[in-house]
Amino acid sequence: MLLGPAASYRRRRRGPGNAQGAVTAEFAVALPAVLLLLALLLAGASAGVTQLRLEEAARAGARALARGEDPAAVQGIVRTLAGTSATASVGADGEWLSVTVADGVGGPLGATVPWMLTAKATTRSETPAAIGDPLPEVPPMSATMHGYSFRPAHSADERAEHVRVPEAAA
Repeated sequence: MLLGPAASYRRRRRGPGNAQGAVTAEFAVALPAVLLLLALLLAGASAGVTQLRLEEAARAGARALARGEDPAAVQGIVRTLAGTSATASVGADGEWLSVTVADGVGGPLGATVPWMLTAKATTRSETPAAIGDPLPEVPPMSATMHGYSFRPAHSADERAEHVRVPEAAA
């Protein structure tokens, strides 16, 4: 039993308006909300990273397809970049080729909520067989700088014209 000033201090703290334990109760109520918010933020970040991987895989697959790779090789490229769970589909519309990649979001929240993301890349074919006619000839390059005209020489005769050999001193 306390006597003196310590006893009066203790009596004053035990009044009906005392907030003792309120911080603990507020923390217990707020902690699940904070944890849920953190889980949602992490799931959003995971979805963002997954979307970036899918877009990069679709671009790489479309580039490979445009260069003339077969669809099986494109599937391999996509699975290397996007992961083994990603699926890829290849499409063609005339000279335009497209690769669509889909995958689910990983993590605990992605496992409970089926969240599928897709990315599509479209490009023109670079192979003449896919276009149907040969690639056009590229015109010769030329440039003008400070009044001088430059263009590359295409044949040995043209190159010889541009080379001036100084005459031997007699």
